[in-house]
Formats: sequence, structure tokens, C-alpha cells
Amino acid sequence: MGEDKRLVAVVALAQGMAAAHTPPQSWRAAALGACRALDGSFAALSVWERELGRLRVLVNVGDRRPDEQEFPEAETYPVHQFPEITEFLHERWAGGGGPSAWVETAEGTAAGTPGYFHHRVAALRRRGRGCCVVAPVVLHGRAWGELYVARAVGEPVFVRGEADFATVLAAVVAAGLAQSERLEEARRLAFTDALTGLANRRAVDVHLEEAVERHRAQGVVVSLVVCDLNGLKRVNDTLGHAVGDRLLERFGSVLSLCGAMVPGALAARLGGDEFCLLAVGPPADDVVKAADELCCRAGELELGEGVACGVASTEDPIGPVLDARRLFRLADAAQYRAKALRADRPVVAGRAGPDDPVVRLADEAPPARGERRRFRGRRV
Repeated sequence: MGEDKRLVAVVALAQGMAAAHTPPQSWRAAALGACRALDGSFAALSVWERELGRLRVLVNVGDRRPDEQEFPEAETYPVHQFPEITEFLHERWAGGGGPSAWVETAEGTAAGTPGYFHHRVAALRRRGRGCCVVAPVVLHGRAWGELYVARAVGEPVFVRGEADFATVLAAVVAAGLAQSERLEEARRLAFTDALTGLANRRAVDVHLEEAVERHRAQGVVVSLVVCDLNGLKRVNDTLGHAVGDRLLERFGSVLSLCGAMVPGALAARLGGDEFCLLAVGPPADDVVKAADELCCRAGELELGEGVACGVASTEDPIGPVLDARRLFRLADAAQYRAKALRADRPVVAGRAGPDDPVVRLADEAPPARGERRRFRGRRV
């Protein structure tokens, strides 16, 4: 392969990974880019899981066999089946050597070591491939995994120059993975509450909009629990904000625990002492049960004064839910009614009869300011 063609291949690989929006997309772009760059028929990207002593395949692309899924759920291999990994991790790498690719063939090692035969050679034969080149991927100064590209039987065996090029491609893949990690961390921080580790208001807004769209299009049940942690201001004023923060963290853990009762529920801190659970799909009664458990557990928190909890679900008689804002207003109104009544159980919008006060108040046009104080003052 000429230098110009290799440069084009490197640029295409890097651009493919840069255009990926998720880690799996990035893995696929890396394997596809390397496969094309090396004129392979098949490629895979794998990660070395040191703590489990195994090689886990992240993606398979190209001419896949029936036992090779594109994104395998459980394709793993014990590291002891790969003596070259042990050599790389514990000898060459520890001794200051740099990462470099090597070639295997279905006939044995391309290096010509007499009697050499192990898992890779057997795999090549079993899957009808003639040769492969394996390039270690080094990320943040540590061996991270490997890039694997194979050719079919009858195709030219990889030569030393192509193995060196595979080493370069693995370095490009490592740079792409590092960039993906940074983007994922940025996304995580953008949608995560720094104190509790729960989702934040931005994440709830995005998921709630999507959920209501699914409800409108498919009739999927969407339920929202909004709760206000009682007594936080007293704790902050008398014991300090550090103690208040610990109370918020503990309640966040309780919310996460109760949210786990509802498959797929999103637990979030909206800000200050306000939290919520968003559930898409499960029945409303399951969500109410989780909210009831939340109230019980919150009442047992040291220093806390329980929680005011409101629930709104499209499965209950609350009228049409055409946008996310209405469902949020209903849950918010239910929560403030719970606070006004000092209720130790959730208030559920739509379950107090045809003239449900929560639904009525939530559907009133609210003033720009003071809506919550006005609601708290109305004992309806």
C-alpha cells in the first residue's frame, strides 16, 4: 500500500471515530476503518479486562461467521489462552518496549517458531481465515486491548510492513477512544447532579419530552414522581450546609433504592431539596407503590422530616397529556398538596374524583411568581 493511500486510510479511520456519538459506534468505526485500511475481510476490537483475566470482544465487523455477533454480549476469552498478551503485559511492556503488532497464520506463526500453535491459530482454522494481524491498543499509558484484522484463506499473508501499519492504526484508535471517553464524561457531567450522582433537571427534561412523545404516539404509560425533602432548611440553618449536603446524599440513595423497584425508572435531583422519579412503561400503581416506600424510608432518615411526594401518571384520569410541561405541573401540584396537608404518603393526581383539586389547580394558568406559595395556602 502506498504512503498516500495509507494516509487517506488513517484520516478516514480518525474521522469515522470522531463522527461516532456513542462508544459502540466508536468501536465499530475503529474496526471498520482498520479492516479497510489493511484490506482485511474481518476485524474486531477487544478490551483486556485485567481484573477478570480475560479478553472481551466489543465489536466484530466484516465477514462474520454465525457465532460472531456484531456487538457480542458475552464473547470472552481467558488471557491464558493468549501467551503473547502475557508477554506484552509482563515482559516487553514492563521492560520498556513499545507496542507493536504481530502476524499469525492458519499454518502457525508467521515468525516461523517451530511447533508454535495456540488459540489464535485454531480460531483462524475454525473460521476459515488464512491470517491475522494483532495490534495492541495502548490508552493513557496502559495496555487497553487489541485491534485484530484477518484475511480470508487464499489472500496474501500480512507482511512486516503491514504489521507496522497496524501498530500505527492502533495508535489512531487509542486517540479516538480517548476522545470518546472525554465526550462521554462531558455528557455524563452535563446530565448528572454533582452532589448526589443522580440525573439532573436537564436529563429529566430530555427524557420526559421523549417519554411524552412516546405516550402520544404509542400510548406508553408515563409516570412522574416529584418530591420535596422536608426539613433541609432547618438542618442547613442549625447544623450547617455540610450536614445538609449529607442529608441530600442520603435521600438521593433512598430515592435510587426505591426507584429500582420500577424497572428503568430515572432517579433525579431537580435542584435544592427537590427530587423526582420518571418511569416509562410500568403501571401507575407500581410507581405509586415505589413512591409510598420512598415516603416510609424518608421518614426514617436521621435529621430529616420526611418527604412531600406527588405522583402524576398518564394512566390515571388526569385528562390528555399533550406535552411534558402538563405532566410535570400535575406531579408538582400533587407534591405541594402533599406538603400543605403534611401527608406522609404520596398524593396522586386524578384519584380524588371528578373534581380532583390537584388536576384543577394544575390546569389553572399560574402567575409568573408565587404559584407554589399560593398553592400551599389553599387547603382544598
